[in-house]
Amino acid sequence: MIATAIAFYLFAAITVAAGFMVIAARNPVHSVLFLILAFFNAAALFVLMGAEFLALILVIVYVGAVAVLFLFVVMMLDVDFSELRQGFLQYLPVGALVGIILLIELLLVVGAWVISPEAAGIAAAPAPAIADVDNTRALGQIIYTKYVYLFQAAGLILLVAMIGAIVLTLRHKPNVKRQVIANQVARKREDAVELKKVEPGQGL
Repeated sequence: MIATAIAFYLFAAITVAAGFMVIAARNPVHSVLFLILAFFNAAALFVLMGAEFLALILVIVYVGAVAVLFLFVVMMLDVDFSELRQGFLQYLPVGALVGIILLIELLLVVGAWVISPEAAGIAAAPAPAIADVDNTRALGQIIYTKYVYLFQAAGLILLVAMIGAIVLTLRHKPNVKRQVIANQVARKREDAVELKKVEPGQGL
């Protein structure tokens, strides 16, 4: 029990610190690395709670998505972050106002927090066994039976979003020669090879 509590506080502290460094780091590469670190520690917290499926999804999906996002946005689009930071001060009052509002809301939520008298008994009670099925298999049975159409619809929405992102970031340069496979396959020998008869001593 003590080891679990120590692990929880350790992972939680690293997650909060990494989340702060995501917005505090000046280099976007460092921000992405801190974000990945926060995801890994959040996955460790899910493992401590017994939700290993959510932990694996967090590592596989989100860490992979962050890596792809960093690859496309930062490296391929060549975003000039120094130019983006030039107008930071003019948006500072609005950002500070939004931050103060969020802080007030959090304080109101924490101030109104009341622990139910039955919470201790519920936490101490052992969880009932559901036909000896782990949560990963139970989630799979629910997703692919009861919510299969919603799951497929979510996949189609993500596919459309991915295609839209690729289309928006695709830029055609006018002076670049592009390969057309159909023209290469359909061309004849007379179109590809030109024989010239050169007179002796004349050259081309």
